[in-house]
Amino acid sequence: MQADIAILAIESSCDETAASVIVNGRIISNIVYSQEIHQQYGGVIPEAASRLHIKHIVAVVDEALKQSGISKTTLSAVAYTQSPGLIGALMVGACFAKGFAQALSIPTIAVNHMQAHVLANLIEHPQLSFPFLCLTVSGGHTQIVRCDSPLSQQIIGETIDDAAGEAFDKAAKMLGLPYPGGPLIDTYAKGGNEDAFEFAKPQIPGLNFSFSGLKTSILYFLQKQLRENPNFITDHRADLCASIQKSIVSILIKKIETASKLTGIRRVALAGGVSANSLLRSAMQRSAEKRNWELYIPSFAYCTDNAAMIAITAHYKYMDGQFANLDTVPSARG
Repeated sequence: MQADIAILAIESSCDETAASVIVNGRIISNIVYSQEIHQQYGGVIPEAASRLHIKHIVAVVDEALKQSGISKTTLSAVAYTQSPGLIGALMVGACFAKGFAQALSIPTIAVNHMQAHVLANLIEHPQLSFPFLCLTVSGGHTQIVRCDSPLSQQIIGETIDDAAGEAFDKAAKMLGLPYPGGPLIDTYAKGGNEDAFEFAKPQIPGLNFSFSGLKTSILYFLQKQLRENPNFITDHRADLCASIQKSIVSILIKKIETASKLTGIRRVALAGGVSANSLLRSAMQRSAEKRNWELYIPSFAYCTDNAAMIAITAHYKYMDGQFANLDTVPSARG
């Protein structure tokens, strides 16, 4: 009888310390510790993130193993996020994983964070057929990925400047909202008129994205309005949030619709932290109904950074014999 394939996966690319256990392709546990300290600084402080990973990684891994009911001695491999991310934060996860694996004489598996976001769709939908397109939207990346198999992915469109998640957070900062501002824009937008204000949308050919021009348009608009009415943001916060959110989401939807048309692929998935945005999720649903897509959207727990997505990717790499070694080093870039 074939032995179970049990993998411990660690995610530490930014400000979440996370660990997950997967057995034979099924997630058994998924623990995430979020570093809330960064909120008071208006953004992630890399050095503080690294220190907090060091402080909490042992407890997070221990809890993941406890909840899984899997003994560390029966693990088949240890996986970790190798890139992209904050280099110090990545180093903590990589060093812990290597040491843990060496102590158990088992192999390590290095995982690309963005590839893992795409494969998060397979956690709840293992039946998802290939090829499919994935709109991957996070604070640091915005990509359209063609996925021909779990380990064969091709970026066919990406941002040429800022990511959509960054656009949300920077716009929120302009409105005086605390970090992380993206979820707050989503919340305020529910009570606003999305057609109240119009902002410039970049005309980028092909499947690439740009959000720097939109951010500049929002900034200049607010500066003009505040000169005339110092209380403009307070008086129109909900409408501003709704209009900004509609602008960002419409750019994303237009590009994924174009990608589907150009490739002829009507199996479409969503991934990344910004895929938790309520308007983006509903807009994808409307496009799916209109264009007869087969649509897949992960649960919220698998949208933001988590170790389950590292685990599912590691499972396929294990099956393909793609192991790392002690010379494999983290990289800030993907």
